[in-house]
Amino acid sequence: MPDTITVIRNAHTVIAYDAARGGHAYLRDADVAFDAAGFVHVGGRYEGPFTAEISGRDRMVMPGFVNVHCHSGEEPVSKSLFEDAGTAALWGQAMYEYSTLIEISDDAVEAALTVMLGDLLRSGVTTFVDIAGPHACWLPTLARSGARAYVAPGFREAAWHVEGSHRLDFRWDAARGRDAFARALETVDAARAHPSGRLGGIVAPAQVETCSPDLLQAAAEAARSRGVPITVHAAQTMAEHEELMRRHGLTAVAYLESLGLLGPDLILGHCIFIDSHAWTRQRTAADLDRLAASGTSVAHCPITFSRSGMVLQSLGRYRQAGVNVAIGTDSYPFNMLEEMRMAMICARIAGGSVFDVDTAAVFEAATLSGARALGRSDIGRIARGAKADFSLVDLRHPGMQPLYDPLRNLLHCAAERAVDAVYVDGACVMWEDRPTLVDYDGALAELQAVQDFAVRRLPAHDPRGRPATTLAPLSLPVLS
Repeated sequence: MPDTITVIRNAHTVIAYDAARGGHAYLRDADVAFDAAGFVHVGGRYEGPFTAEISGRDRMVMPGFVNVHCHSGEEPVSKSLFEDAGTAALWGQAMYEYSTLIEISDDAVEAALTVMLGDLLRSGVTTFVDIAGPHACWLPTLARSGARAYVAPGFREAAWHVEGSHRLDFRWDAARGRDAFARALETVDAARAHPSGRLGGIVAPAQVETCSPDLLQAAAEAARSRGVPITVHAAQTMAEHEELMRRHGLTAVAYLESLGLLGPDLILGHCIFIDSHAWTRQRTAADLDRLAASGTSVAHCPITFSRSGMVLQSLGRYRQAGVNVAIGTDSYPFNMLEEMRMAMICARIAGGSVFDVDTAAVFEAATLSGARALGRSDIGRIARGAKADFSLVDLRHPGMQPLYDPLRNLLHCAAERAVDAVYVDGACVMWEDRPTLVDYDGALAELQAVQDFAVRRLPAHDPRGRPATTLAPLSLPVLS
């Protein structure tokens, strides 16, 4: 209805979608009008009716980011524990031995989810995929936040077990995996039917090596019968790569192709250790062609893996091969702009050239490529008819000054500190660094007690019974 329209008047810069070239472009001194249904005007002066007006002076209007891979659950509680840890015999990867040690109560899950939500919104994310275990507060909290969210309840048949810090074993329980699969589908269906209209579901077998071929194929069939995406962690570590080579003689990408899973509805979590990666022993280069030909998307989350000394080789190379690479934050810091900056830095190091990927390409990966991975053309862009999901960036912020190219300033310098406000479906969900619809500060305060509990419980979950002082020693000694 016209009486619900808001207009942003005379925005200094609008990052608008240019249909003629199929990408983003700058508009200067432009008006943007929107309502709950989407953008109704992008460009010159808006002369139609409206009920609210926002000054665009010294502001940039930017499409909301699409984060295709993150984890709530216990991840926000793990901060500052294992960043310097790793298992040497597993290529330095910390995930297998250390991530399984964290325990949080059901009551703490909502606080952890709220903190993740707040951090994502503060960095301009309007749509995200949350891969986690289903719980009672999941859908209500997501809906209350005002964000556009896809729940991806994970399930698997095998649990990881690290023996003596030198060997990764798998403990299989097929019945338990099938039960988790059934519960996951119930959650996916509930999200799709949620009255908010902003929730969706994704079928998410947890890892390619922890699910049997039958379960992977059943998951794909369930997703495709519902018309929803599929996501699975694949080619994410060398331990997984070697395990699949031992079992099947195939890389993760080739294995999924053999099962019929590759396709435009599949998002591969991380997809680092493909056949052409320098750490692998294949010395072939067929996996990128498989991904590009099938339209399979990759969720690239550089910060978590660079902490363990691992890097995609490289973002520019994947894109040049025709692979749709989108951006995710995986775990903390849940900061999309920092993730984008790291994606650019890692790409240039791995590619050995400043020309491997540029600012525009990384921005596209965080917007249009993410939307494409989710099968959508109405998010990740500012255009008439698209969803009114966007951020307002303060161009007067010190990190944005002096101003020549605002997007470069944002990615290379200012990051989330310059994001003033975030809107989803035309409603303000973040204002002046704080979410407007959930108790972010209250959840932050609660997390300290949650982490204290998790640290006390570390020895109970460690097969060797090691205390926190051994598993997660402080960076510096404490003087008495």
